Amino acid sequence: MSKLQKAWFYNQYGSIDVLQFGEFPVPKPGPRQILVKVRAAALNPVDFRKREGLYKSNDSDFPAVPGCDAAGVVVEVGDGVSKFKIGDEVYTDIQEFTVGKPKQLGTLAQYTLVEEHLVAAKPTNLSFEEAASLPLALLTAQQAFEIAKFEEGQSVFIVGGAGGVGSLAIQLAKHVYGASRIVSTASTGKLDFVKSLGADLVIDYTKQSYDQISEKFDFVYDTIGESFKSHVVAKEEAKVIDIATFPAHPRAVNSMVEPTAHNLEKLQPYIESGKLKPVIDPKSPYSFSDVIEAFKHQESGRARGKIVIAPIE
Repeated sequence: MSKLQKAWFYNQYGSIDVLQFGEFPVPKPGPRQILVKVRAAALNPVDFRKREGLYKSNDSDFPAVPGCDAAGVVVEVGDGVSKFKIGDEVYTDIQEFTVGKPKQLGTLAQYTLVEEHLVAAKPTNLSFEEAASLPLALLTAQQAFEIAKFEEGQSVFIVGGAGGVGSLAIQLAKHVYGASRIVSTASTGKLDFVKSLGADLVIDYTKQSYDQISEKFDFVYDTIGESFKSHVVAKEEAKVIDIATFPAHPRAVNSMVEPTAHNLEKLQPYIESGKLKPVIDPKSPYSFSDVIEAFKHQESGRARGKIVIAPIE
């Protein structure tokens, strides 16, 4: 294997213009680490927020390679790795933002290095592109339902049902957590799409404000950071979780994903049975050379589902 690989990276914080394409060292796996040949990667809002310097107080060194999500093939394992061998097809969210500094080498590279406890076997029914779209968004949504102590038969209001996290939260509410009623928000052109994911009612946020909604819910999950407004649809004792505005409204709690392979494995039966389906933006996949265009689409806020980069070569 060559000592250098192709990757996207940046040497300073800033807009999309700081992104460069070039060579980056291929790391060697240490104890309990796995080197993955990346076949597909996905973008998340945290990628551009990190590039803009939102986490600069506790960030990785430069040059920094963006990307959290990847699906690929194991090419090398470190000492103590027991679950995986060379040739296994895997998927992962490699970044643990709640534990120390994020990794310098993200997933927008030909190879990425990740700890074994963050890696799960790729669901057999998914392509690499579909698998790459899931880890961060799916784990973020799942964690919210766990934090909320959501119970079967309760109602949920999901802000941003067409986005990467929201589109999976609707499916989790319906097929995993047994919600009795799922209401979500979307723009006019995405109402039918969000309904098709399993929402009972989709509110057009361009025509109706939160304070015009008379119904109250057992759990309000705000995936776009509007808890200062959206909290009004929560029942008095209901949990409100905001994953996009820090700090959130005092009525809400912030949540940042703590990825584990264990939680991906718990959801594997739902994925392989087709109950949980990846939602990939219609413009995807973007080629590895078109990462700038992919980020422009991500930062426009108009994506529907997840933006995927593939093939990585």
